[in-house]
Amino acid sequence: MRFYEYRHIVSFQETNLVGNIYFTNHLSWQGRCREMFLRDHAPEVIDDLSRGLALATVSCSCEYFVELMAFDEVIVRMRLAELVQNRMRLVFEYWRRKQGNEELVARGEQQIACMRRDGGKLLPAPVPQTLREALAAYAE
Repeated sequence: MRFYEYRHIVSFQETNLVGNIYFTNHLSWQGRCREMFLRDHAPEVIDDLSRGLALATVSCSCEYFVELMAFDEVIVRMRLAELVQNRMRLVFEYWRRKQGNEELVARGEQQIACMRRDGGKLLPAPVPQTLREALAAYAE
């Protein structure tokens, strides 16, 4: 199975008073991974965002298995789980890389709806073809 990968080094600003990673950062990394995917594989979609396209996050989740600490190297792996009409479901795995080994530390998911701005409204819109094609390479 093929994943899109985003690599991240945890910084002190992402930790809490105890020294572990504050839980909301995992969701932030999902968003960053998704953005980097667009940059790398569907830049036309980024341009279309300024012309009324909206990629609305309908839901997101994360299940945590192992704590992360400052300076941990995290690999966020994203793949397409489902694409139906104007919605897609992306799944994420978070792997800590340490001394050449990888450990699964969390799993997450997002559901995204493609919408089009029409005046003050958001209306359902088909997933752009370039995005469909880009995601197909990372489908389950």
